[in-house]
Amino acid sequence: MRSLRTRLALSLFVIVLGAVAIVGLTVLRGLSDALRDEALHNLQNQAIRYSRGIDVAIDRGDTARRIDLLVRDAADNATARVTLLGLYTSQGDLRTYPKSDSTRQVEIRDLSFDVAIDSAQSRKPRTAIEAGDAGRVGEAAIPLIYKDPRTKKRTVGSVVVFSRPLTDVDDDVRVVRERVLLGSLVALVVAALGAWMIARGVALRVRRLEVVADRVADGDLTARFPVESSDELGQLAQTLEQMRRQLAELDDARKRFIATASHELRTPLFSLGGFLELLEEEDLDEEDRARFVSQLRGQVRRMQDLATGLLDLSKLEAGSLELRRERTDLGEVARTVADEFAPALVAHESHLELRLPPVPVVVGDGDPERIAQVLRILIDNALTHTPPGTDLVVSASRRGERARLGVGDFGPGIHRTMLPRIFEPFVTSDDAQGSGLGLAIARELAERMDGRLAVDSQPGRTTFTLELRA
Repeated sequence: MRSLRTRLALSLFVIVLGAVAIVGLTVLRGLSDALRDEALHNLQNQAIRYSRGIDVAIDRGDTARRIDLLVRDAADNATARVTLLGLYTSQGDLRTYPKSDSTRQVEIRDLSFDVAIDSAQSRKPRTAIEAGDAGRVGEAAIPLIYKDPRTKKRTVGSVVVFSRPLTDVDDDVRVVRERVLLGSLVALVVAALGAWMIARGVALRVRRLEVVADRVADGDLTARFPVESSDELGQLAQTLEQMRRQLAELDDARKRFIATASHELRTPLFSLGGFLELLEEEDLDEEDRARFVSQLRGQVRRMQDLATGLLDLSKLEAGSLELRRERTDLGEVARTVADEFAPALVAHESHLELRLPPVPVVVGDGDPERIAQVLRILIDNALTHTPPGTDLVVSASRRGERARLGVGDFGPGIHRTMLPRIFEPFVTSDDAQGSGLGLAIARELAERMDGRLAVDSQPGRTTFTLELRA
């Protein structure tokens, strides 16, 4: 029972079995009731038709012999047993006694004809089924009403009962039942085979997916999930294949990331080792020692920036970096960040121009700290990758439902071959010292804030634009 194929086949078989059982019972029971009702209805119509002569003869006062002949004639015409019953009252109860019977029985022992009492009391034709010596018997009772000459009241004097065995109905039902059971048996065998074949096909498809999943779990990301159809299993296979491709891409990115990070860390570590060896020399003068210490500080600072950048990027990729959504004035953020870079601009011999509109440029759900972080990265990137004396422009604007914050410089620009990869980790456009993580972090922050970061570069002009929903 642990096998999916067995459970699925058994489930389908049980469903078909239940459906066949419900249909069979419903059809057989309904057929039996319908045939019985039809037989009683026909018997009642014949009783109404052939009892009229008996009723007229009784009203005329014909002899008992004449009435017996009419009873037998009615039985022959209706192909049924006809019994004429008289009525009397005993201890307050209405009772019957045989006056004439088409079988010429003086005393009727196998049938009680209770339907005659019901018909006499209601003064209407009635039908019933009674168990006799020969099996079930259908009965139709017709009350014979006459006018009492003394009281002038119409009353029921006799009841004529037409009866007929229901063996034909039972035989028909038995034949139908046998055929239904035979058909149900054949249907169940076919259903069992079909269920097994369907379950086997589904189980094989699931097994193929399981085999590929095991290979992927073992690290073989080249295995492909078979997409064989567009049904639910096909959609599952397609989803798993998309997951495999994403895992493969992530694995490639992880390997590249580790390789690049190792390379980036190896360079400053080798430099630190070399400088430390130089500092250990006893005949090193103070000027060279100060210069080496300064370079050591630069390499340490580079490693600190790299470690900080890696930590921030890992938080962003893991989704653990929380954003503080609030209304943010991009112009105010630009002024604050521009003031922070005043010393760096002086050292770079550059001028930063703020181009802000007279009205605030507000975004509804921005994070002011993260927007400022993106702006710092862009300004620092511009200062790092442009020659001293290159001026910068920071602008804020709004167009429709989008707000923009831009950082432009008038440097040499980014080579067109580097533009498609400029936002990848550890990618730098020149030989300037830097971790190559800043723009990757800035892009991730922009996307976390439901925005985007774009670049437009040509010789003499490079502009990074942060676009957010206003």
